Amino acid sequence: MHLLKNADVKNKVIFLRADLDIPLIDGKIEDDTRLISAISTIEYLLKQRAKIIIGGHLGRPACDASASIAGRPEGADKSLSLEPIAKWFNLRFKINNLRFGKRGEFDGWEIGPNIFLLENLRFYSGEEKNDSEFARKLAGLAEVYVNEAFADSHRSHASIVGVPKYLPHFAGLHLQQEVEVLSKVLENPMRPLVVVIGGAKLETKLPLVESMHHIADYVLVGGKLVEDTKTLLKMQHEKLGGRKSALLIAELNEDQTDVTPKSIENFLQIIGLAKTVIWNGPLGKISDDKTKIAVSEDGSRRLAQGLVKSNAFVVVGGGDTVGFLEKTCLLDSFTCLPKSRCFLSTGGGAMLSLLSGEKLPGIEVLN
Repeated sequence: MHLLKNADVKNKVIFLRADLDIPLIDGKIEDDTRLISAISTIEYLLKQRAKIIIGGHLGRPACDASASIAGRPEGADKSLSLEPIAKWFNLRFKINNLRFGKRGEFDGWEIGPNIFLLENLRFYSGEEKNDSEFARKLAGLAEVYVNEAFADSHRSHASIVGVPKYLPHFAGLHLQQEVEVLSKVLENPMRPLVVVIGGAKLETKLPLVESMHHIADYVLVGGKLVEDTKTLLKMQHEKLGGRKSALLIAELNEDQTDVTPKSIENFLQIIGLAKTVIWNGPLGKISDDKTKIAVSEDGSRRLAQGLVKSNAFVVVGGGDTVGFLEKTCLLDSFTCLPKSRCFLSTGGGAMLSLLSGEKLPGIEVLN
């Protein structure tokens, strides 16, 4: 990839594609992990006396097709406005000078003299359609493009793959680290390599189980995936050439909300042997503030505690996984580990795609 550290950004205007899709409850930020991941790149650019225009999206707002190019769409969902994120950046950089403004035809917020945050790009239908005119409008705001949104890099959207076609383009500092760490795990991991896969999205997680079955030494499966026992058992018994992992399928408790204590004990014994562990997806149902689903966190909590105590290099990824650690006050246990012991990936779908061997459009365009 073209790397930011090799770019001439001094005194330039930078379009920084950041990952701003974070959980908001009643307008308050619940987990700022993804915002924090962009800070090192922003600080680097500010030291280069660059001016930064930050773009990104939040949620899945309905958008007016007539606003595909620019101009604030009518009826935009105010609950998905990026104003809380503008306030977060304002406090983070201790600027205390936040005001609504415009860049070209785009609404947003002035965060001091050197940072401008664009309003939710998904308010414009041109973003998800990768409309070329929309991409040119965004590119016209800046001189250099920097991608610091690894979690969105599996999407072929205008701000991910369209804008880089019109500007010199580079990988941000954290995105570079994401690709390097995950690529190393795929290509030359310290073994035994153990992969723990949970969560509820069968359509995205099952391909990862199959891919890791050919790469890892152990694949441990929990969460809602266990319900598709037929597919998992087929993988478990298929005859393949080359490497094949030991695939362990957790048992669920009576109410089907969590893995059993016996299963988590088996998982922890295997993790005790590991040199590298990848964890993506909680092992039980997690809370949903809208539907008030009860938390079943014992299996995931014990797994997290076991990973912290292990001697393995641990990669934790997925919005639900990191969100669970944040809510249960376990995230600090991972962030306090030395970098040689732990890496927190901001990617959910992007991490799954990369580990499954797929090419990410947002990464390919930076090559």
